[in-house]
Amino acid sequence: MALEVVSRDMRAVVMDQPGGPDVLAIQSIAVPALRTDEVLIAVYAAGVNRPDLLQRAGLYPPPPGASPLLGLEVSGTVVAVGDDVDREMIGQKVCALTNGGGYAEYVAVSVSQCLPVPAGYDMIEAAALPETLFTVWTNLFERAYVVEGDTVLIHGGTSGIGTMAVSLCNLFGVQTVVTCGSDEKCQLARDWGATYAINYNEQDFVDEVRNLTEGRRCQVVLDMVGGDYVARNLKCLADDGRHVSIAVLRGSKAQISMAEVMMRRLTLTGSTLRPRSKIFKGLVAEEIRAHVWPFVVEGRLRPMMDRVYPLAQAAEAHARMEKSDHAGKIVLKVAE
Repeated sequence: MALEVVSRDMRAVVMDQPGGPDVLAIQSIAVPALRTDEVLIAVYAAGVNRPDLLQRAGLYPPPPGASPLLGLEVSGTVVAVGDDVDREMIGQKVCALTNGGGYAEYVAVSVSQCLPVPAGYDMIEAAALPETLFTVWTNLFERAYVVEGDTVLIHGGTSGIGTMAVSLCNLFGVQTVVTCGSDEKCQLARDWGATYAINYNEQDFVDEVRNLTEGRRCQVVLDMVGGDYVARNLKCLADDGRHVSIAVLRGSKAQISMAEVMMRRLTLTGSTLRPRSKIFKGLVAEEIRAHVWPFVVEGRLRPMMDRVYPLAQAAEAHARMEKSDHAGKIVLKVAE
């Protein structure tokens, strides 16, 4: 293993117990040890995501073998490699989907989950790519097999997931209908590239989807709401439509008509990314490198950015996300 780490200790965001944002604090802890297939990244920035908030609250424990620290995506520079990793990786700027541990000065990640940051690409923006990109790609383009000409209903249109879904759909010729909680956010979504935006606090999105599509409805729903939204989502689907669940903000239980599912040949599916194996995540990274990364290199795929906080203000970043005041990605700048 090659190693260029200045110190064996690092600053990291830790918590002594689950709770609100105020349980997050900076401590000095040991730099993580490397497995043979991993790289050590000197973290420049780390993305903030809903699963981080759930883990902090004690509702989403890390899978076995994962870092107990928060942080599922980072950008930075490779400073050390495991025995099975090419030494030429040292010094390369990468962004990575982590298994936790991103809220720290260093993080160990399987090399298969890293993607190269193109020359000139902003490292803050690079930190905001992996988690949403992997999530949207696997759920929309693999599980729901979205194709050119489809129309997709996306809830949370100005969230990190929602804005990434809109961006990818635009790149691949897919129309989007998004829902947002205010007229201001609807306009932000349209400015970002959404075909249509619905204010769910003032309009019935089921009726609006029918009107906007002239009765054709959508081929796919990307749902992060769950609960009573599921039955309404099904009414937004065209026959043979696909419903993909990626979160359950309004509850994990839903009451639906199975007769409707059978008669209209609907598909209900969903997934969570974090518990999947490094083999699976590596395969997703290969697909993204082949089909999506050219757009990143060309500068055509960038995340919508909300705010950047220093690592020491992780609690403030979490509080902002919990209030849903944000539009786009919240990022922690780790490098000083």
